[in-house]
Amino acid sequence: MARAHARVESRESRVESRESRVESPQSKVPAPRRSTLELDRLIHERLRLGIVSALAANDRLSFNDLKRLLRTTDGNLSVHARKLEEAQYIACDKSFDGRLPRTEYRLTAAGRRAFEKYLAHMESIIKAVRD
Repeated sequence: MARAHARVESRESRVESRESRVESPQSKVPAPRRSTLELDRLIHERLRLGIVSALAANDRLSFNDLKRLLRTTDGNLSVHARKLEEAQYIACDKSFDGRLPRTEYRLTAAGRRAFEKYLAHMESIIKAVRD
């Protein structure tokens, strides 16, 4: 028990030490700049890229269609779709088909622009590597 407590304290002191170095006003290391050509990390994740790609090729898809197409679980799809919704890349429309709930997704204009920018960036990377 005493060893476990010592390990926790040691870990906490290393984290505090790291944080103090990062937040130090005397730090001479500038914060990294984000390039305008940097990949959109939101879209770059495999499942989210699949969602956006599928919706770019279709007007709208149901939750179950996306789940089948991407071969994922309900929970995984829900989490990643919600992240894209929060970024306003996709829109979610919920309705009922009789007594059955129906969830459909569609790509927003902002999502389409972000996806096109992402594809253009990937194409430029491929071209740069080939040249």
